[in-house]
Amino acid sequence: MQPNEFKMHINTSKAMVKVKVFDSKGLKDKPRTALEAESFEAGEFHRLVQSRRSVRIYTPDEIPEDVVRRVQHSALLAPTSSNLQTTEIHWVRGVKKREELVSACLDQPAAATSRELFVVVARPDLWKRNNNWMISHLESDPATPERALQYFKKITRLVYTLGPWGILGPVKRVWLFLRGLQKATPREPVSLAQLGTWAQKTAALASAHFMLGMRAEGFDTCPMEGMDSKRVKRILGLPNSACINMVISAGKRAEGGVYGPRFRFDSAHFLIDHD
Repeated sequence: MQPNEFKMHINTSKAMVKVKVFDSKGLKDKPRTALEAESFEAGEFHRLVQSRRSVRIYTPDEIPEDVVRRVQHSALLAPTSSNLQTTEIHWVRGVKKREELVSACLDQPAAATSRELFVVVARPDLWKRNNNWMISHLESDPATPERALQYFKKITRLVYTLGPWGILGPVKRVWLFLRGLQKATPREPVSLAQLGTWAQKTAALASAHFMLGMRAEGFDTCPMEGMDSKRVKRILGLPNSACINMVISAGKRAEGGVYGPRFRFDSAHFLIDHD
C-alpha cells in the first residue's frame, strides 16, 4: 500500500464517528406512520418453501430461457451487504464446459442428470469497483442525501480496504479492538478470508432466492458443495480471489430424485428466544 493510501485510510477511520448514516438520534420518539406495502397470501409462500427439496435425479425436460432469466434477476434482488452486489451467477450452457463442470462436481447424479447448471460466485475482489459504481450512481441523482454519499465515500472504504495481501488487517484488528473497548464496533473483516466470508453471505442469500424462484416456476434445484472449486474457477475463467459459493443444478424432478422424506432436528435446539 502506498503511503498516501495508508494516510487516507487512517483519516477515514477517524472520520467514521462523524458519518450520519448510523445516527438514529430522535427517531425513537418521532411519530412513525406505517407505509402500505404490497401484501401476499402467506400460505402460498410457506407451501412454496415446503415444496422445495434438493433433487438428485431430473427428467430431460427443458427450462425455458425466459424462466431462467426471471429467476436470475430475482436472485439478484436478494439482500446484498452495503448494496455492493458482489454476486455473480454463471449459467454454464456450452456442452464442453458443462461436461467439465459435471466432472468437477464429482459426477454426482444431481449434476449429471440436470437440465441446467449454474455456479453462484462471490466476488470480494470487486467491492472497490462496485463501490465506485455506487458513488457515481448516487452523485448522478441530485436528491441523494448527504449521508448516503458519506457511507460509500467513507464507511465502505474503511471497512473493506485491506491493502495488498491483506497487509492492513493487523492494523485494523488492533484499532477496532481499542475502539471496541469504548463503544459498539464492527470487528470484521480484518483479513482477506473474512472479506471472502462477507461476500459469501450475500452470495448465499442470492442462492436461496434462486432456488425458491425455480420452485415457484415449477422447477427444482439441488445446491452442491461437493465439487472441486479450483477446477470450477478454471472452467469459468475466474481469478483465485473469486469464491465459489455453490453449484446449483436445475430441472424437473424425476421419480426417485428426492432421496427420502424431509427430516429436521427438533426446532427447539435452534429457535432460541431471549427475554
